[in-house]
Amino acid sequence: MMRFVRPLVIAAALVLLWQLIVWLSGAPHFILPAPARVAEAWWAHRMTILGHAGVTLLEIALGLLCGVALGVSSALTLAYFRPARRWLLPLLVASQAVPVFALAPILVLWLGYGIASKVAMATLIIYFPVAAAFFDGLRRTEPGWTDLARTMGAGRWTMLMRIRVPAALPALASGLRVATAVAPIGAVVGEWVGASAGLGYLMLHANARVQTDLMFAALLTLAFFAVILYFIVDSGLRRALPWQPDKLPDQQQE
Repeated sequence: MMRFVRPLVIAAALVLLWQLIVWLSGAPHFILPAPARVAEAWWAHRMTILGHAGVTLLEIALGLLCGVALGVSSALTLAYFRPARRWLLPLLVASQAVPVFALAPILVLWLGYGIASKVAMATLIIYFPVAAAFFDGLRRTEPGWTDLARTMGAGRWTMLMRIRVPAALPALASGLRVATAVAPIGAVVGEWVGASAGLGYLMLHANARVQTDLMFAALLTLAFFAVILYFIVDSGLRRALPWQPDKLPDQQQE
């Protein structure tokens, strides 16, 4: 029961804090609209907001699929082919050394204003945490397990798929959680640079028209769906990895 009550209490507290800031600051509605005004704007434009939200969610989902697939395949390649580490590791680091926000205009120029550039942006942001976390997990396999596998005559591929990959799944799960949290950033940034639909596109145009309440409504819708997506992925990972501890050591002793 508390699992459902706690989020509602937190949301209510945040709304009250928001309203308190509006009262104390005395900011005009076009700078900081009150929660009631934002709720009215959301209800008045609900079909428009939900339509744009569907586009953004599709971009996030496709970006997650592509980013996870590329990240997992890169980590497996780095773990299995040792010479490839000299070539792929610098590329892995360089993928984050260059600000993704700076690549957004180039991706829009190359891929157009459609969904492809936003999926590419989300993929680039998701790729690094998945690849880095999974590769780190593959490198930190318990030495006793690998020694036992060698004693039993296991080859490199068998050891990778039967020993290292299962042992690295908790690390991959951590990377997936981080990737899910940052996935909306790539899609929305791409929509800000150039798009014809999406919540980022709607927020940008609402800001240009000084429709601050509509902009806040779109922002809160994006935050809501991002939180829901995170908890869906987190719940799925907990079910897929039941052996992974779900509490800190001091919490387990209580």
